[in-house]
Amino acid sequence: MQWIQADKPVAQFIFAHGAGAGIDSGFMQEIAKLMAQQGVSVGLFDFPYMQRAKAENKRRPPDRADKLLASFNDALSSAMQGLPLFIGGKSMGGRMASMLVAQSDSEMVASVGGIIAFGYPFHPPGKKDKLRVAHFGDINVPFCVIQGERDTFGKQDELSLLADTSPAVIHWLADGDHSLVPRKKSGISQEQNWQQAADIAVAFIKEQV
Repeated sequence: MQWIQADKPVAQFIFAHGAGAGIDSGFMQEIAKLMAQQGVSVGLFDFPYMQRAKAENKRRPPDRADKLLASFNDALSSAMQGLPLFIGGKSMGGRMASMLVAQSDSEMVASVGGIIAFGYPFHPPGKKDKLRVAHFGDINVPFCVIQGERDTFGKQDELSLLADTSPAVIHWLADGDHSLVPRKKSGISQEQNWQQAADIAVAFIKEQV
């Protein structure tokens, strides 16, 4: 677990990576730093398949969901005592966080105060019939999704037509892609969208604590 500590933390956030890049990616490190600057300590961990990929210096596909969930649950044992706990992740990591809360009755999961997903993979690109929201009805904590308007895993103009996404509250970032990055012609910078994403995440956490 890599911790990016806030000076006077009001909460902690265990932050899981997406399928293709681990905790050393620019997105993970920058979002963690921006959240820590606002009072939330962030713990980042690599799933075992990503640890192997780094050790072997070659790409590996993610493990099955049950292995990922077990690894996420294990990571929660590194949470700091006495500090409100929130979990989430980028893309696949956010999905696993939501599935863990929906499916697990472990003591640590029961203490989770909310979920934050950055770029939730509502469906594979181009496969709108393969929705990944069946477990949403079993989520019993506040659920914040921060999504780019152009995200091919779930665009703003299509989601409301595809499924009931409650209890997720979706915050749309202008012209953002799956990593919340806007196009140059939008007049918005990557830095602006990532700062806004961190602001939304921290505000969500502070609302709960």
